[in-house]
Amino acid sequence: MQGNETVAVIGLGYVGLPLAVAFGRHRRVIGFDVNPGRIAELQAGRDSTLEVEPEELAQVPLEYTTDPEHLRQATVYIVTVPTPIDGARRPDLTPLLRASETIGTVLKPGDLVIYESTVYPGATEEVCVPVLERV
Repeated sequence: MQGNETVAVIGLGYVGLPLAVAFGRHRRVIGFDVNPGRIAELQAGRDSTLEVEPEELAQVPLEYTTDPEHLRQATVYIVTVPTPIDGARRPDLTPLLRASETIGTVLKPGDLVIYESTVYPGATEEVCVPVLERV
């Protein structure tokens, strides 16, 4: 990364928010979450996951949104959505698929997509990339 890229962090939970804050110290960051309540809380300077202190949130100029169109401004996308497991211990990839669909609608040639979500080996190539390419 050159240092002037806009980074979009998709999913602002206990992994995504600290990552967004870390990147936000050095470059423009768009924080995206599908939960409007989460966005409102962060815009008010509060983090219910308690991963980031209010003072830290106030010091870093993050942009928060639920609007996928806002993501068009990014060139780097980091996906940090949950991948819960069901009763049979199979991963539910629905949040990952939805995040991939969202990114796919705004992805441009040369953009970078990074998956930080926990997935089984091969999931990125077999599941996520086809969604990015299809949309």
